[in-house]
Amino acid sequence: MNDERPLAIVSGAARGIGRACVEIFVAQGWQVGALDQDETVRTALAQNERAIPLVADVTDPIALQAELDRLPSPAAAVINAAGVFPPTSLSDFQIEQYRQVFDVNVLGTLLLSQLVSRSMTDGGLIVNLSSINAFVPRPDQLLYAATKAAIVSLTRSMAADLAPRRIRVNAVAPGPVDTEGVRGLGGRLEEAAGQVPLGRVASPSEIADLIFWLVEGRGAQFVTGETVVCSGGLFMR
Repeated sequence: MNDERPLAIVSGAARGIGRACVEIFVAQGWQVGALDQDETVRTALAQNERAIPLVADVTDPIALQAELDRLPSPAAAVINAAGVFPPTSLSDFQIEQYRQVFDVNVLGTLLLSQLVSRSMTDGGLIVNLSSINAFVPRPDQLLYAATKAAIVSLTRSMAADLAPRRIRVNAVAPGPVDTEGVRGLGGRLEEAAGQVPLGRVASPSEIADLIFWLVEGRGAQFVTGETVVCSGGLFMR
């Protein structure tokens, strides 16, 4: 492995948007620390010599630091793509669900960003995953929508905190995306596609392309503290 390649760390790397981010960063010549709590991240990326599988829970700072210590160099970019979205409503949510959703989606983003930013190359970048649900909530996504709204605010605060080191912090707020997790909800993709003005849902690779643009794209180097909505026009409604 060529240690002179820039290093990105991607959480939620075993599947979905996280996996797509690993693939695009590797294709563009980066090394990637591919982080997931699921051991399948090892087998999923076994054939990719530029991807370093890291297995840890993003809510466990000790386990996280132990895995980060295995990396060959400080990170130039962090993509916080780990997240959970169990259906919840005001009438039936459980305290255990609240803790799980906020721990993974919010605390996990904070912990990974904190640990990596301590040694991050000045001029680096953090991209957080928000959601269209932060702005257009669904009645069955009470807790998920709240966490994604929190990510919008955290992104601004983190950007202000890290600006003196020229570390940019932005968020991406996707609309419906064709991932295994969404497919597992049954019928959600078809319903969502019918609501999107462009008439379809996004692919994980489309969201990953936008994330990579924020990292390296022409014109993106002056962007920080922003949340970029990518919803196929759903935000207009």
